[in-house]
Amino acid sequence: MSWGFLRDLLSGVNKYSTGIGRIWVAVVFIFRLLVYIVAAENIWKHEHDEFECNIKQPGCENVCFDHFFPVSHIRLWAFQLIMVSTPSLLVVFHVAYRENREKRHNQKLYKSAAERDGGLLFTYLVSLVLKTGFEIVFLVLFYKLYNGFEVPRLVKCDIRPCPNTVDCYISKPTEKMIFLYFLVATSCVCIVLNLSELSYLIFKYSLKCYLKRYVKKHQ
Repeated sequence: MSWGFLRDLLSGVNKYSTGIGRIWVAVVFIFRLLVYIVAAENIWKHEHDEFECNIKQPGCENVCFDHFFPVSHIRLWAFQLIMVSTPSLLVVFHVAYRENREKRHNQKLYKSAAERDGGLLFTYLVSLVLKTGFEIVFLVLFYKLYNGFEVPRLVKCDIRPCPNTVDCYISKPTEKMIFLYFLVATSCVCIVLNLSELSYLIFKYSLKCYLKRYVKKHQ
């Protein structure tokens, strides 16, 4: 598939983000999307063909592969990238709504259509919560599906139609495990960045409200 739409989305939302948000965009684009396209996709490209069992019983190899890899690592990673990036569309849509509203009324309704205040701030906070939630859900999903963040060299399978317990070998396990650790590390970094930006915006908004009340009270 073409990843151009995701690149354009991340580039488009970048101008509405805080400094922390721009770091998040850089991490997703450079350390996740580019690594996925350039390296990771090729490593898992022939994972089913390179999965070998020490028996030629028809169907045995397929059911063993399906048991240990119910969802391909690389497809799940791609789905994760899409899901953690799409909440940013909420911000883009909200800014577009503001701009369209100003055109419809033919007057300036906001200081800046992209300024994070009121409804747009709420939308931005919701997008951060959703991104953080998706990251956590996918980390838990990876852990549950593959019994931890490891790629074993050898797995033992006794599922029918295998006549007995057979040994199955996974190709390039060390290389796959390195990229899996990289995936987990970058996901954790993104979670920290999202929570930091969320805390920063809430603190900034709370301080702004407090100062307004303080000035109003003393006036």
